Amino acid sequence: MTDTARRRLLLATAATATAAGLAPQRHALAQAAGYPNKPIKLIVVSPAGGLTDNYARMLAEHLTARYGQPAVVENRPGASGIIGLEAMVKSPPDGYTVAFGSTGNFFQTRVLYRKLPFDIEKEITPVASFPTGPLALAATERSGIRDFKGMIEYARRQRTTMGNYIKGSYQQILAGNWNRDLGCQFELVQYKGEVPMWVDMAAGQLDVSIGSYQAFARVREKGLRLIGVTGKSRSPREPDVPTMIEQGFSGSIARLEATIKMVAHTSVPAPILDFLGKAAVESNDTPRAKAMREAMGIPDLIVGRAEALKVWREDGPVWIREVQALNLPMD
Repeated sequence: MTDTARRRLLLATAATATAAGLAPQRHALAQAAGYPNKPIKLIVVSPAGGLTDNYARMLAEHLTARYGQPAVVENRPGASGIIGLEAMVKSPPDGYTVAFGSTGNFFQTRVLYRKLPFDIEKEITPVASFPTGPLALAATERSGIRDFKGMIEYARRQRTTMGNYIKGSYQQILAGNWNRDLGCQFELVQYKGEVPMWVDMAAGQLDVSIGSYQAFARVREKGLRLIGVTGKSRSPREPDVPTMIEQGFSGSIARLEATIKMVAHTSVPAPILDFLGKAAVESNDTPRAKAMREAMGIPDLIVGRAEALKVWREDGPVWIREVQALNLPMD
């Protein structure tokens, strides 16, 4: 073979390799160009009626109105979100099936279950993050607790009951840390849901509890006192009540905030993931979103893919480490 022929062969081979490498990228861009051109399914891994479900229905309404394709919510609760997430993971990775779940469904689940039917790290990626707002920290009036520091001092002196309704929850992480690091005596009382917990709290069967502001507000007049809120910002509904951080709460878990995440399969083309993240951010300005924030005391806005990925990567290991430290039995 002559030198000229050899050069031509090498150039042809390189051109073929380059074309082959660009083919998946071109295919992904072609997919994204016509997106969406059929109905989008939003799987919610919890029952209808909660904040996760409300966010999904709000976004479905926005997608349908804005882009002219039906967006349908499908509730698939059970097994700490595993049932719904498995359905999403096993769907075609084309961006027409996404899932909504809470922080625990993506981080605590990895610690609490011996075997999952999917690999969260390799098969699931966040698309957008939806805020839950500050959680209410409440104490019974009979306890005499008036603020966060007072609660810690009370729990150092005596056994202090705290409600909990999710295994490996933020509440359980807090109680475990306070017992270990501050010498407290918090004792968790497990419930099957948030509402029964607040009912017992109002009946005087618990000393303190942490949960959603809207659920707390329904029973606050029955002998309960709001002594603080979680997160970095005060609740718009209770601007005079300081956060636990303002009252001296510190450490790696102090900055953790539970959020609701919209996720997709990692194989979904990046332009489609970006599109869905931007659509979620757009929904911040809808009347329904504004009404939800007002009613539920949520000061923060929905963020798109870049910010959701950042929080996923930074906070995920912290959540996992804190749940591992609890040494809970695995299912």
